[in-house]
Amino acid sequence: MAVPLSSDLEVAEFAGQLFFRLWRACHTRTAEALETIGLTPPLFAVLNVLGARDGAIQQQLSTDMGIDPSAMVALIDALESADLAERRRRPSDRRAWEIAITAKGRRTLKRARQLASRVEDDVLSGLSAEERRQLVALLRQALGSTPPQPPWRSDEGD
Repeated sequence: MAVPLSSDLEVAEFAGQLFFRLWRACHTRTAEALETIGLTPPLFAVLNVLGARDGAIQQQLSTDMGIDPSAMVALIDALESADLAERRRRPSDRRAWEIAITAKGRRTLKRARQLASRVEDDVLSGLSAEERRQLVALLRQALGSTPPQPPWRSDEGD
């Protein structure tokens, strides 16, 4: 059952409260949709980046995504187990592991993006296409100036 948005100033004045409510609406439904194809939101996040950065260095991927290295190892292990990605030694630096998305991973990523887009379309249906572009641009701008935070750990949940 959906809970209506509060119009109380104490809630409406704080962006964090509104972000949390919007995140929950989107995240819960996205998690349910991704589960139908064997993914979780964190696995989708890594697969989505790998789709754009095939051959990414594992350590750099961890740093760039703000994910604790041990959590990244577990995520990549899960992607490898599902034949969605593979680790390989980087030819130019045998100490570094690069992560490559597989053909099955690309097919799964395409489907996952479709599912996530449908959820986002539904959750953000109250905004026009231009307003959605503005929202994304503003969120990117805000994220670009946030103070550093500790990397995400798997025990935090997804």
